[in-house]
Amino acid sequence: MISLADLQRRIESGELSVDAAITQTRDAIAAQEKTIGAFVSLDESARAQQAGPLRGIAVGIKDIIDTADFPTEMGAAIYRGHQPRADAPVVMALRQAGATIIGKTTTTAFAANDPTPTLNPRNHAHTPGGSSSGSAAAVAAGMIPLALGTQTGGSVIRPASFCGVAAIKPSYRLLPTVGVKCFSWTLDTVGLFGAGVRDVALGLAAMTRRPEMVVPSKTAVPRIGVVTQAFAGAPEPSGAAALQTAARAAEQAGATVREIAVPEIVAEAWRIHPVVQEFEAHQSFAWELAEHYDAMPPLLRGRLDESKGGTPAEYDAAMDVTLRARQALAAILAEVDVLLTLSAPGAAPEGLASTGDPRYNRLWTLMGVPCVNVPTLTAEGGLPVGVTVIAGFGDDAKALAAASFVEDALGR
Repeated sequence: MISLADLQRRIESGELSVDAAITQTRDAIAAQEKTIGAFVSLDESARAQQAGPLRGIAVGIKDIIDTADFPTEMGAAIYRGHQPRADAPVVMALRQAGATIIGKTTTTAFAANDPTPTLNPRNHAHTPGGSSSGSAAAVAAGMIPLALGTQTGGSVIRPASFCGVAAIKPSYRLLPTVGVKCFSWTLDTVGLFGAGVRDVALGLAAMTRRPEMVVPSKTAVPRIGVVTQAFAGAPEPSGAAALQTAARAAEQAGATVREIAVPEIVAEAWRIHPVVQEFEAHQSFAWELAEHYDAMPPLLRGRLDESKGGTPAEYDAAMDVTLRARQALAAILAEVDVLLTLSAPGAAPEGLASTGDPRYNRLWTLMGVPCVNVPTLTAEGGLPVGVTVIAGFGDDAKALAAASFVEDALGR
């Protein structure tokens, strides 16, 4: 994979020109893309900017995010050829930081269930995950050093785990979702993929102009609470092994590690996540359902058909649970620095019919807290499995630093 941190170091030292960095990326795409299929459009003539912290850094943008110089088709026939007039704010933030937008990456239709043809670079017979399939796969295949995705349930953290890359789903609204096709306005969050934790931290710092996001060379030793999420069912053996491996490595590196039982209200929030998501989705897709019902992607259409009886009263009750669960989670995070939990049930499932199960991600998306995937082990078939490091709302820098600590501990 291409390390953003390494590219920055080489560019700043004069060892590598910004133009050469973009050429390297273009060559890597030419070598890998025909096999992996991570992009829906590419800028063959993309040029490096000469200034900014992300100069020489090529970035892929998930194709539900508006771009003025690429179509934004959302993986859906309804929007084939759709050309926005303006970049979404997150895209402009990248450009203003000096990045080169190299292309649009594949997304499951409307960032929902209907899969893409993108292959997992680690094992082509398995899904790369979704809905940010192309962004995770493009970074994992060594084509680009940075990519944007989005998460409503588990669409950043899960594909990162399946493809063996680092990723952050930041605190809710740290990155604006204006110009991003809405699924659920309470849940939708823009996230980043990179080779390692320090890479996504550098990308997030540059986009937000928050230097505190950069992971320091020496990280503090964290107090870690392990959450197994028993309310979400038992993981596969590879998922359980990843959590045990990461916890053991962190403890051996000096961290305080203990298992934490979450209160029932937090488990209840996990159960009502779909109530919030589907109630808002019916409003977000009201036009598409009314005007293009037959052209809606079949898995999403079926899901919305099944949930069309949701009532405002049920939604209001779910939002009340959400508020109380967020307060309970804040109390837990006052006792430890971060939580450590599963990124996925296990390794990526075989085949492309499903993008995998987001059941270990959705609670944290509803809670709005920062989540960082740390690649942890390699299961049978060369398939990666990661773990998630979680901090309190707004503590993105703490989440990144602790995730880097875990990443370093695993590398020892």
